[in-house]
Amino acid sequence: MVDNRYATALVIGSVLSLLATVYLSVAVGTQHWYQYSSPGRHEGVNVSELREDFINGEFDEKAYSDTMFRLNGTLGLWWRCILVPSQSHWFKEPDPRMETQCVSFTLSQQFFSKYKSGENSSDEDLLRTYLWRCQFLLPLVSLALVFLSGLVGVCACLCRSFTPTLGVGVLHLLAGLCSLGTVCCFLAGVDLLHQFSKPPDEVESSLGWSLYLALISFPLQMMAAALFLWAARSHRKNYTRISAYRVA
Repeated sequence: MVDNRYATALVIGSVLSLLATVYLSVAVGTQHWYQYSSPGRHEGVNVSELREDFINGEFDEKAYSDTMFRLNGTLGLWWRCILVPSQSHWFKEPDPRMETQCVSFTLSQQFFSKYKSGENSSDEDLLRTYLWRCQFLLPLVSLALVFLSGLVGVCACLCRSFTPTLGVGVLHLLAGLCSLGTVCCFLAGVDLLHQFSKPPDEVESSLGWSLYLALISFPLQMMAAALFLWAARSHRKNYTRISAYRVA
């Protein structure tokens, strides 16, 4: 028999875990982690050529970073985007409508090595390389841990046992740390990217809403972990006391 307090903690923890999973999933799949705003009309800039190189050109970190600086780009874990005038095949509009065009990072590109800035650009920057890899691996690990904890919870319900709840809490704790690590690795990687490819002075940069969603998922996972761990520990103590009372 489960006390109402423990059942309530499990329900609230499950809701928090579900919200955190939805937020983190949306954050991973969207490109608004970091955004650039370049004022002006980009006089003297060949937008069509920049767009063509950005979409169909070779994968070059400095090249696509400079394009994002010039064309109000956004950066995500799996996406890089620019804001360009929409193409019209019939006439040239005096004030064309702007549209966002995105290119995804392939799996092999996620594992490309990063290089140091300066004259000797052939030196690999190990810190940026591993930060880049961690920033897209950690959220996947976090989602996998939450999914595994859900399977453990289902097995616990089928077996009518409260003991696996402790494991569910530990898995959520690790998932929360992975979510926090994702945000930290991304911010540190962007800061080092700006040292490798420095934005112009007139370009403004800011954090995007996707990053805030990933950041919100961290406390939600930690609160869910705390509720699961408290319920498992308290229920075990209560069960031990009742067993000792019956023996006595």
